[in-house]
Amino acid sequence: MSELQTLLICAVFGAVILAIAFNLLDMALAALLGLCLLTLAGAVDHKDVMNTVGASDGSLSLLFGGMVVARVLAPTGVFENLGVRFLVMTRGSGRRFLLLLAALVSLVCAILPNATTVILLAPVIIRVCEALELDFVGPLILTAILSNAAGLLTLVGDPATFLAGQAMGLSFLDYLHRVSLGGVLAIAVLVPLMPALFPTVWKARRTLPAGLTPKPIENKGFCAFALASLGVMVGLFLAGEFLPNPVIPPAAAIVGASLALLAIHASRVESVDAVFPDIDWKTLLFIFCMMCYVQVFTKTGVLSGLSRTMHAGFSDNVLLAGFALLGAVGLISAFLANIPVVAAAVLTVKGYLVLLNMVPEEALGLGFADWPDASLPVFVAMMFGGTLGGNATIIGASSNLVCAGVCAARGRPVSFAGFMRYGVPVTLCQLAASAAYIWALSKLV
Repeated sequence: MSELQTLLICAVFGAVILAIAFNLLDMALAALLGLCLLTLAGAVDHKDVMNTVGASDGSLSLLFGGMVVARVLAPTGVFENLGVRFLVMTRGSGRRFLLLLAALVSLVCAILPNATTVILLAPVIIRVCEALELDFVGPLILTAILSNAAGLLTLVGDPATFLAGQAMGLSFLDYLHRVSLGGVLAIAVLVPLMPALFPTVWKARRTLPAGLTPKPIENKGFCAFALASLGVMVGLFLAGEFLPNPVIPPAAAIVGASLALLAIHASRVESVDAVFPDIDWKTLLFIFCMMCYVQVFTKTGVLSGLSRTMHAGFSDNVLLAGFALLGAVGLISAFLANIPVVAAAVLTVKGYLVLLNMVPEEALGLGFADWPDASLPVFVAMMFGGTLGGNATIIGASSNLVCAGVCAARGRPVSFAGFMRYGVPVTLCQLAASAAYIWALSKLV
């Protein structure tokens, strides 16, 4: 690739990010226009697109499957039921509301991707906020931030986490054993910040109406079938690797989505065709476009150059390299969608470890899983930087984008700067806690 094309790629990519940050263009449109320009200039070809499909199919399948299951669960009445129970549990206290919200989001995001968690819980949160006479924007932003942190609890909690965990060769259970404590710390950091970030909600006190009781589930057969599809998906997340023909998490998500659609079809509650228009295609498209940019940057040699820079700067001090990755990837993820950032960072980390002679060159390809324990802090630092750095801005993570879409649909659009007011202080505190966790992890491996 010529130097002129490399400069063009950087210029177009920078223009796309600025257009999104200053709300000049819709994010998906800006990303598509940039790719069109690079295609016409010969910097992107058919092979690049197909390579992107191969690199992004796992994370996109995980998101798509979760979105379908979430959409099918919506007409069951489960979440209306949950909303009333949740409201009763708050006892009219804003403080209890925020603390219970943290617990609920963490529980759901441990088994479903973070964007799906926001989709599922948004109606519950809005209902509770209306009953407590509170603006729902702050709690929804908190839900997005919480879901990103909780996405570190398990391998399937965040597509970016899945990308990094897959590159590390970790199974679902391996991840729980070796990494998930860091997710617990990321969530715990949020609790003392809540009174400062959401003072109006934290101090709110309301008297709830007497006799609040949830409505009974009307179509219990459909509800049971839909919940069973979710149960099968979660079961495959946990045990799919032990089957005679192993089922990886993206495949498990597609199985769950297929069963959920079957539940809709069999129950005749609504048509299958009614489900697909409600899928957040724009977020999926935006993530795919950003993965295309990663593929193009790979061709320029920029990522391999970063690997060499890391090797020259840190040599075999993997802990220091990990700290640098935590900060750098965290900063980049604040302004780019974290899924493609993590995809690019994985390649950079692999290159660095190959240059250290810690692993053979075969590790640069897909499917390599024989990583030494000493490499774990570097990978974890990269993963935490990508996932938690995405909390800083509205475009940093898929759950943030979903949150913004929900707020806009309800007539309360969230600005880029408005989200940063919450996201930046949270991100700084979470990255600091992650640095302590990575240091402790390096002493154990």
